[in-house]
Amino acid sequence: MTVLDVRRDEEALTFTLVAEFDAPPARVWQVWEDPRQLERWWGPPTWPATFDRHEFRPGGRSAYYMTGPDGTKAHGYFEFTLVDAPQRLEFNDGFADAAGEPVTTMEPTHGTVTFEAQGDRTRMTLLSRFTSLDQLQEMAKMGMEEGLRLAVGQIDEVLGARS
Repeated sequence: MTVLDVRRDEEALTFTLVAEFDAPPARVWQVWEDPRQLERWWGPPTWPATFDRHEFRPGGRSAYYMTGPDGTKAHGYFEFTLVDAPQRLEFNDGFADAAGEPVTTMEPTHGTVTFEAQGDRTRMTLLSRFTSLDQLQEMAKMGMEEGLRLAVGQIDEVLGARS
């Protein structure tokens, strides 16, 4: 299985997911860089993502929505703060309105993704940092942990397709 470890640390206000892939870091990096590949895995299988905007550079923004089984759309955005190919990526990740603009009802989380070569494989670590315990617990109630585990579990198929 791709996902090796998932842990929530309420004291540190973090959620960490560790996964390994049968591909070098530069290839795994592409599943973040290319919006067509990103939308094939970002979001659990029953909530696929569509990226309307993807400015993959420091200061750039992505706007996306995930569509649920009943047609419900959940909008989100990324604001990239660091893009250091193919080693490290940092971004603020939040909820958005239908136009892709941030909503103010909940603070964004800060994501840090690292890519480490493990021989012919890549270890990808995704760390989400929360602004408060309430935020972490609310996101957990919304299914963030399981949703991210299922989403990352789809990356192997994207890597195999070489799109």
